[in-house]
Amino acid sequence: MNQTPHLHLLLLFLLFSLCIPPSLSQAPATPAAPPPSPDCNGIALSYSLDNRELIRPHVSDPKAQPYAFRATATILNSGDRELKSWAYLIAFKHRELIVSASPAVLSDGSPFPYTTPQDAPTSFSGFPNTDLKTPIETANDLSQIQTSISIVGTLFGSPPPAIPLPSSLSLADPFYRCSAPDLDFNSSTSISSCCVFDPTADNSTIPDNSTETFLPRRSGDLTISYDVIQSFSSSYLALVTISNNAPLGRLDNWHLSWQWMHDEFIFSMRGALPSTTGANDCIFGPQGQYYLEFDFSKVINCQRSPTILDLPVSMFNDTDLGRIPSCCRNGTILPASMDSSQSKSSFQLQVYKMPPDLNRTKLYPPQNFNISGISLNPDYQCAQPIRVSPSVFPDPSGLQSSSAAVASWQVVCNITNPKNSKPKCCVSFSSFYNDSVIPCKTCACGCPSASARKTCNATAPALLLPPQALLVPFDNRTLEAVAWAGINHFQTPNPLPCADNCGVSVNWHVYTDYSNGWSARVTLFNWEDTSLADWFVALDMGKAYDGFEAAYSFNGSAIGNNTVFLQGYEGLNYLVGEVDGAKLGDPRIPGKQQSVLSFTKKLTPGIDVVAGDGFPKKVFFNGEECSLPDYLPSNRASTSAGGLSLLGLGLTVLVATALLVLQQ
Repeated sequence: MNQTPHLHLLLLFLLFSLCIPPSLSQAPATPAAPPPSPDCNGIALSYSLDNRELIRPHVSDPKAQPYAFRATATILNSGDRELKSWAYLIAFKHRELIVSASPAVLSDGSPFPYTTPQDAPTSFSGFPNTDLKTPIETANDLSQIQTSISIVGTLFGSPPPAIPLPSSLSLADPFYRCSAPDLDFNSSTSISSCCVFDPTADNSTIPDNSTETFLPRRSGDLTISYDVIQSFSSSYLALVTISNNAPLGRLDNWHLSWQWMHDEFIFSMRGALPSTTGANDCIFGPQGQYYLEFDFSKVINCQRSPTILDLPVSMFNDTDLGRIPSCCRNGTILPASMDSSQSKSSFQLQVYKMPPDLNRTKLYPPQNFNISGISLNPDYQCAQPIRVSPSVFPDPSGLQSSSAAVASWQVVCNITNPKNSKPKCCVSFSSFYNDSVIPCKTCACGCPSASARKTCNATAPALLLPPQALLVPFDNRTLEAVAWAGINHFQTPNPLPCADNCGVSVNWHVYTDYSNGWSARVTLFNWEDTSLADWFVALDMGKAYDGFEAAYSFNGSAIGNNTVFLQGYEGLNYLVGEVDGAKLGDPRIPGKQQSVLSFTKKLTPGIDVVAGDGFPKKVFFNGEECSLPDYLPSNRASTSAGGLSLLGLGLTVLVATALLVLQQ
């Protein structure tokens, strides 16, 4: 049989293939991630680039060209220790934007799409498979010892033939050491690493897999306990408890949110309410298709990402919505150092499940917890829930017995300072030996928009002020500030400096200085419309701390770590908001509270108050660190300090005595 036509066709096909240039739009498909090294007797990690495709917009700069990509990250337990609540760290380096990762969630609770940081690895946590058993106890059942994460996203630059792979693979578990992966970008589409248990770790902190079924509870600035206290085939009852552990952290009007991952919905709640109620998402969703005869009119929330709010104090004794310990506090959670009885908040919810979880033991907590308060509260970042030993609750009747939860999870949240974040309060300095007040810094809490910035200078230092100007809103200080600059021959920039833009400011005034002691006056200003209940101030007094004696109008105490803690007495613990002036056209009046603090020099020999030791090193208002001025008042009037000090001391003692008499 003549084969020549077939050979000609084959040659033509080969020539046609060679004439086509290699496409930049798609990298060749690659096989799955290679099997782990047989030498890895620990946790085997691998990452494989499955494919990559050029996407629009097409740009001239190769480094800015976007590509869609798919990758597979695999974690396999090849050791003899169960890996619980695993967190897989991948150090991306091509500005990857992660669109989805399944079956996994981001460990910090961030939503997708997620921009990977360039200076830190991205952490993935398992869900629903949070634990990896050992090959020994499962007879090498891959479904129990391995998880493969399918990652979809966008990367920039790195056109073919270069292979865009991460720079490292590791575990977040501190008890494992991971080898450096082989990074050969031009010849391999995958990398792998082996993590082995570190026997040199502190034995007192190593979890003992042979005796512990659950991970130990962890510490953090704020912890959230998700306790299932009753379980049924299609629903369960859960108790959520928010505990504040930070010595200076707090929340006001807290908002708690999470994501249901298995189409769960909230049937009822006590002690809190969702911000949006209704069952529309259930009626038109898979829940309505499954629960055909269900009365959804009684369902309180069907959102995939509900936001939960605390109830007001008046609802505590409500028989339908209240009667939950530590509930109904209007969203305020104080630090335990201020009031331990107000450092927790709890609520209860009944959750309905969906197939295939219709089993009493099929229990999964929601993921991606997030909690926040008002603008003056710290920012919190929450990790994913970890399974811990069941919580134990004392008998409510007072009997010497207790009950345990069916299952418990813990979420740890810590105070964070987001990149480029600004303080939320500021401090001004003044003294008896200088007539000028050093105000809060320009743009201390952020600058105005670019359009508004054209009328003010965002980089010029704030103008020195006369003392009475502190009582006037920034927009009404201009005439006084300019006049004061003219009297004292200070330079004034054009345009004038921008405002500090802070909702709360604190003035620290060195009041007196004499041979055996000294005093200061602290004044709080609230420039917001909202009153602040149960406020507190923490002062890092440096070397002056040991000399603290008393605060005469505030409840003041030395709590250690050079920190003086101030709060209002009961009935005087409201820092009211800004109000209108007495007459139309008058400047608005800020809420204000003030106290004198006394210090002795007996316990702080060598202290130089005027040189700077009389000023706080850090100031916190409601847990937020405030912006401090860059310099201190100068001692240009020190020759008359002695007479002023004696007069000031006499006034301080007189005022303090009168206040103490009135409080008795």
